[in-house]
Amino acid sequence: MRTILLAAALAATVVSSIRADENEAEKKAIAKIRETGALVLEIAQNDNRLDISYVNAQAKITAEQLAPLKDLTRLANLNLRGLEIGDDALAHLANQKTLVRLHLEKTKITDKGLEQLKGLENLEYLNLYGTEIGDPGLAHLEGLKKLKSLYLWQTKVTDEGVKKLQAALPNLKIDRGTPPAPPPSNP
Repeated sequence: MRTILLAAALAATVVSSIRADENEAEKKAIAKIRETGALVLEIAQNDNRLDISYVNAQAKITAEQLAPLKDLTRLANLNLRGLEIGDDALAHLANQKTLVRLHLEKTKITDKGLEQLKGLENLEYLNLYGTEIGDPGLAHLEGLKKLKSLYLWQTKVTDEGVKKLQAALPNLKIDRGTPPAPPPSNP
């Protein structure tokens, strides 16, 4: 019995040590993110997930400065709107399983970059307004089963691309910034 208790205590110590290391890595990542001028907040008092916005960052943000994002375990909302980042920056988001909302509008990302988003299994909102995204990029989003809202104003996406994505994700609301075509009239 003593051996079992000792083993359980040792296992608890190891788990606690791993969590402390993860927590320390996340604290360092948050500090690095804040150094760039990004705003890092917990969503609410009773919700410690993170909301990060680079919108008011004063300096030009590079893909390397986004690298600390990969060390976060509580990232829920990320706003990269208007940053001059390209596809390489999205590699830092590839394993963000907790990410729910992602703003990429007015960035330099392309169809190739969207491949990095395939693993964002909890993503519900994605804004791609004013990017170079086209139909090939939409194919990378077909596996995001929780995606509810997608904004595609001023992109290279066609009606055919939208139809194909809508078939794969029937509950997805796609907003292209244009009014829907009127139904054909019967004379």
